[in-house]
Amino acid sequence: MKVGIIGLGYVGLPLAVAFCEAGHEAIGLDLDPRKVAAVEAGDSYIEDVTSDRLRAISGRFRATARYADLSKCDAVIIAVPTPLTENREPDLGPLVSSAQSLSRVLQEGQLVVLESTTYPGTTRERLVPLLEESGLKAGRDFNVAFSPERVDPGRTDYVMRNTPKVVGGLTPECLDRALTMYGEVCDELVPVSTPEAAELTKLLENVFRSVNIALVNELAMLCDRMKIDIWEVVEAAATKPYGFMKFAPGPGMGGHCLPVDPFYLSWKAREYDTPTEFIELAGEVNQRMPYFCVEKVIDALNDHAKPIRGSRIALLGVSYKAGVGDMRESPALKIIKLLQERGGDLVYHDPYVAEVPEFGLRSESFDAALEGSDCAVIVTAHPELDTQAVVDRAPLVVDFRGVTRGITAEHLVRL
Repeated sequence: MKVGIIGLGYVGLPLAVAFCEAGHEAIGLDLDPRKVAAVEAGDSYIEDVTSDRLRAISGRFRATARYADLSKCDAVIIAVPTPLTENREPDLGPLVSSAQSLSRVLQEGQLVVLESTTYPGTTRERLVPLLEESGLKAGRDFNVAFSPERVDPGRTDYVMRNTPKVVGGLTPECLDRALTMYGEVCDELVPVSTPEAAELTKLLENVFRSVNIALVNELAMLCDRMKIDIWEVVEAAATKPYGFMKFAPGPGMGGHCLPVDPFYLSWKAREYDTPTEFIELAGEVNQRMPYFCVEKVIDALNDHAKPIRGSRIALLGVSYKAGVGDMRESPALKIIKLLQERGGDLVYHDPYVAEVPEFGLRSESFDAALEGSDCAVIVTAHPELDTQAVVDRAPLVVDFRGVTRGITAEHLVRL
């Protein structure tokens, strides 16, 4: 089987590698020439795919920027970004563009699967009409399905092979084709009745996380006022063996899903005159967290007779989660912006993120970042972070991740 994959990012590249490692061929299409060149050179730019794995499949995997190269594929998977506009509404521009280009080379008998997270109805109402500009009829001349990606960058216990794969087909035959394909790389398949059910499944997964993170973040702000340790409360609640699932507070949500996906659902819900106040409120709470965290830093500096303006602040970790260099929607970006606007002199240390060019910053060594700092702020606690060394060496420490629990110091402040 030959599989074409549109979009060689955190979803597309691991997909291509998985199919090739299962003995199939893959053609990866991306409009970024740097990604195409990297794949051709066997140099991976994704943490979950090592360069050794990429080089091992070089005979079965090639990258291209030409849609015509997809015409010989048995199946084509679309894994392009689905971001938000500045008004926090769905931006289907990359999806529309890729579907239009694919329609010009679409062949009878091909299977097209959308993996990009989106609102219910996108596959049937937006993707299918664009593909049918080819003159072919979906469900008759070619097959269409939706199967949401479930990628968690940096995770090793659940990977593509052992993570259940939800699939919804346009027709029963479409579903069967998609299940057969994914059965080559996934051990457990979860068929659902329609693409809409599959689309909403993905949104529910991420709305669930968004709402519960917002709940514990709101509680963290209340605990700050009440002088109660939120981390102690969460750990104590987590001892209940039923009816409770642990979520940790933090400086805000990041990544390609959680800060974005709930807004896709709330936007679609307006079409049905059904307000999703619960979902939207959760988004507002999580967007407010970086502001709360910045005020926490300012207050901590004030308590140590330091103004924010001119203080050297060392941020430890800037990616959106521990163990990866993914900066998409990272709360650190908002924190950096707000601290700089208030006159803070910022440096950062992150072994996974070499630079943050939009703010003119490059990662410094752990020692250099702490040298001469007035305050060290733990934004993302990477596995390598020596928290005791941070507390020992920095004159003031603000911990947004709770990793200093167990350490007692007068100059240590936690969320």
